[in-house]
Amino acid sequence: MLPYLFSIFGFRLPTYGLLVALALLLALALTGKLARRAGADPEKILNLGMYCAMAGIVGAKLMMILADWPEYAQDPSRIFSMATLQAAGIFYGGFLAALGVAFVYMRRFKLPVLATADLFAPGVALGHAIGRIGCFAAGCCWGVETHLPWAVTFRNPDAYELVGVPLGKPLHPTQIYESLAELAICGFLYWRSAKPHQPGALIGQYLALYSTVRFLVDFVRRHDQANPFNGPFTTAQWISLGLIAWAAAGAYRAAIGKKQRAAT
Repeated sequence: MLPYLFSIFGFRLPTYGLLVALALLLALALTGKLARRAGADPEKILNLGMYCAMAGIVGAKLMMILADWPEYAQDPSRIFSMATLQAAGIFYGGFLAALGVAFVYMRRFKLPVLATADLFAPGVALGHAIGRIGCFAAGCCWGVETHLPWAVTFRNPDAYELVGVPLGKPLHPTQIYESLAELAICGFLYWRSAKPHQPGALIGQYLALYSTVRFLVDFVRRHDQANPFNGPFTTAQWISLGLIAWAAAGAYRAAIGKKQRAAT
């Protein structure tokens, strides 16, 4: 739609990059607000957020490169190309990398893992919602062809040159599907954060809700790589199912623990 906001003397400002920066700032601002409300150390929480953001950017691109490795293996220089640099990558790769960094950081500074993760859940949803608008502007992560009334048609040659999105064809606006869903999830989690809840409840609900959204959206999202195990599900859908199961198991354990405490 609008891969570049403007061009001056050969310099072009990518819309995606600007929106990712905005997403990071707003997500950290929301997380800092929740940290102060919960009585946590805002400085440690915001530092953790910055480390997770950097890990997320690297992890998302690494998973994208691994998923499309046959193409990158034919031309390794593409790894360092502008198209790869400006691509969104695969969200789950970034999310899992951020989880690993967060776990190490929280152990290092003796932060409560589940309660700290809860502080980030609404901000992650907000940041991801804004990031998906950046994907829509750049043209990446597009959907399959459709003739539904809300189909979108990309016509900007820069978008095709940058990410290869087909021009002149009506497509599912999969980026907008995820963005709207993430905004709704953010609103729900922010409301839920002010209510009494067990540590880990918010991050568990985020994982379950977003994973459900991603599982469904992937059915109408375009994919180059073959599905794992020669089955009907994409890599992201298998990860979604795993995270849904993980969140459900956590919720079950929390419910059992609550009943046992009530019984004593």
